[in-house]
Amino acid sequence: MLNPIKIVDLFAGPGGLGEGFSSVGPSTSPTFKIVASVEKEASAHMTLTLRAFTREFPNRTLPKEYYQYVRGDINKQALACAYPREWAAAQKETFGRPLSLGDDNEIIHAGIEKSLGNSKEPWVLIGGPPCQAYSLAGRARNKSNTSYSAESDHRHFLYKEYLAIIAKYEPTIFVMENVKGILSSTPLGTPIFEKILTDLKSPTTGGRKYNIYSLSTPPRTVDNDTPRYNARDFTIKSEHYGIPQCRHRVILLGVRSDIEIDISTLLLKEKPKVSVESMLDSMPSLRSGITKEIDSSNNWQNIIKPAISFATKHITGKPSSPQPLNLPVSRGAAFIQHEPTFSSAIPSDLLNWIKDDTLKGVIQHETRSHMKSDLQRYSYVSMCGQLNGKSPLISELPAHLLPNHKNINSGNFVDRFKVQLANHPSKTITSHIAKDSHAFIHYDPLQSRGLTVREAARLQTFPDNYLFEGNRTQQYTQVGNAVPPYLASQIGNIVANLLSSNHT
Repeated sequence: MLNPIKIVDLFAGPGGLGEGFSSVGPSTSPTFKIVASVEKEASAHMTLTLRAFTREFPNRTLPKEYYQYVRGDINKQALACAYPREWAAAQKETFGRPLSLGDDNEIIHAGIEKSLGNSKEPWVLIGGPPCQAYSLAGRARNKSNTSYSAESDHRHFLYKEYLAIIAKYEPTIFVMENVKGILSSTPLGTPIFEKILTDLKSPTTGGRKYNIYSLSTPPRTVDNDTPRYNARDFTIKSEHYGIPQCRHRVILLGVRSDIEIDISTLLLKEKPKVSVESMLDSMPSLRSGITKEIDSSNNWQNIIKPAISFATKHITGKPSSPQPLNLPVSRGAAFIQHEPTFSSAIPSDLLNWIKDDTLKGVIQHETRSHMKSDLQRYSYVSMCGQLNGKSPLISELPAHLLPNHKNINSGNFVDRFKVQLANHPSKTITSHIAKDSHAFIHYDPLQSRGLTVREAARLQTFPDNYLFEGNRTQQYTQVGNAVPPYLASQIGNIVANLLSSNHT
């Protein structure tokens, strides 16, 4: 195709899906072009706009001013002034401000209509309606709220905004992502996933029909060209596709029924599993800060040394080595000049996806502060991971490390403190990482801390030059809510091949 295939990205977040699709095709002529991106959260919208700006440069080559910006050498105004045309194009793609589907539909629909024009060329809709109402954690919180009503929670039905775009503009293909909890959610007493599938297959009465395909499982049967699946067949386990994270999400591939398909070409190809350590061991070692005490390297070491010594003796039954510990002293920075030596265990495709030699360092790699009691727990839990190859349950912690909480034995905190095991893909990076690091403890006992924004972004497969705007809490939230871009690129390649085989 001479012209790139247009993409509209709804509920875009910081742009994980869009980043993956935008990577498809040669640098000189990308297969896809995002023409409209919608996001309502202000910090994520800033991130989205900045990344849209980077896509305006030929051959996917970032200008030197972008690197100056992410290193903190110039501000955003200077960056925008250096490239006013490219900045204006990015602003146009993201509507110039945060917008919310459901509240700002008039503006959003008009922008999509203008971006698509009157062309009959194929185009693609991507995005994932917000998942808090479907997630198991969100449903547990709602259950404890006696005034909560599932029927009146509009978040259960935001997919209808996505559906309205399908019905009105009839994309050739759509890709819709959500949490696995959507499969068991019953806000109206019946499974909402079945209702969503039915609506997506027939967005309007008498209008276009769509077939919904799994990207991970062949159909159980095909009846009259309609694929049949079980609900759980739509789950994609990211660790099977080269993502260094056990992120299990429901992803639907919707294809207009007039498009001919070879179903065998729609399945993602499995890749070797990638470990946490292979992704993070090239990054500078850091210490955390200390909450409610004087934060200094000496004070931190005075907490960590005995904590590691105790953990080693308690776990192994033997005293720790008398050799001095090589503990880090830095808490990191927004930019650290650093020449990484990447692990040979990272597959070459993923390594090329992540690294950027021009960056000459690491961005957004700085630590939080933790209470002394949490630092002691982190040391113990990470040492368990190193020595036993597993993260201990809270019932397995020594008595003096148990949190002083009245509900500690309620069963709700079974795996409250969780280390990311070095030799395995990480557990799911969720938006909860913005609140605390208890479930995202670094595998290295000598660092005894939670993951940084950049480490979480690495495990989500965001390129190292991908800057997250906003404060650190907002950055964590964006990373946790995103679709892994490297997975999205694999899906994008499937979509590109499908459209190419149908283009005449």
